[in-house]
Amino acid sequence: MDRRDFLKTLGRGAGALGAAYFLGPAARALAQSGVSSAGSGGTAPGVLPGSLPDLVAVKGGTSAYRVDAALAAAGGISRFVPKGSLVVVKPNMGWDVRPEMAANTDPAVVKRIVELCLASGARKVVVFDHTCDAWRAAYSNSGIERAARDAGAEVAPAHAESYYQAVEGRGARTLKGAKIHELLLEADVFVNVPVLKNHGGAGMTCAMKNLMGAVWDRGYFHSRGLDACIAEAALLRKPDLNIVDAGKVMLSGGPRGSAASRYSEQRLLILSPDIVAVDVASARTLGPGPGAFEYIEKAAALGLGQPDLAKLAVKRIEL
Repeated sequence: MDRRDFLKTLGRGAGALGAAYFLGPAARALAQSGVSSAGSGGTAPGVLPGSLPDLVAVKGGTSAYRVDAALAAAGGISRFVPKGSLVVVKPNMGWDVRPEMAANTDPAVVKRIVELCLASGARKVVVFDHTCDAWRAAYSNSGIERAARDAGAEVAPAHAESYYQAVEGRGARTLKGAKIHELLLEADVFVNVPVLKNHGGAGMTCAMKNLMGAVWDRGYFHSRGLDACIAEAALLRKPDLNIVDAGKVMLSGGPRGSAASRYSEQRLLILSPDIVAVDVASARTLGPGPGAFEYIEKAAALGLGQPDLAKLAVKRIEL
């Protein structure tokens, strides 16, 4: 698929979903709760009775309630977390800033995910991130360390190269290998929990970009081609589930944010096992849309997910 056809595909997906959930921070109207159906160019009829959605978007309510509603609509946490499993939860907690800055994942989202994983019978849940700021300060001041421990998770360090192991990027053209955190090699379930925000280099932080916090040498990404490496990072260890915190979205000044940063109170959470689809939906929320982010196109070309939301069963819920 050439770039022109790819952009047409993205536009068709926007038409199928309507103007409510994924058309950028300026959107005003909300769609009615329920199931999206395919547009004129799509092939999927929506969520059929007795079937499960490919992607769920929940608008409104509290952070924890959005997690509950999204997972319930997706078939329950047990669909993704078998009993006795080791679950690794990877939020964005890379920055030594307060939760209200929205540079890191909402601690309440992380806490609720941990609680539900353990309630589903997970034998252990571990939370980590390779931080950009000093790790102890970032873990603490993000609020995530305490929230995760209060929920029953272990919180693991990721600041030293000894925690990482080399993995081959099969099918990659640029990121043919990298050292990823050893926990991801041990995990039965990998839950990727990014915050949606602006990023000065990549344009957007979301599910694919969040995987940079699971590798050791992030400098390689910047020196060899950021878009290609972000797309290919999922070849190292693809998440089993992606849960995007789009409650308060940083629109400028990312990734760390500042007093001058602009925000949009979206009160939104997007969930899918499809890392490409969840980034497409999130890009519509952030603006200017998925066509602006080259790594989405590259990841779709690698077969890492479906960029055409019109071909997916999408459940939209307004609380």
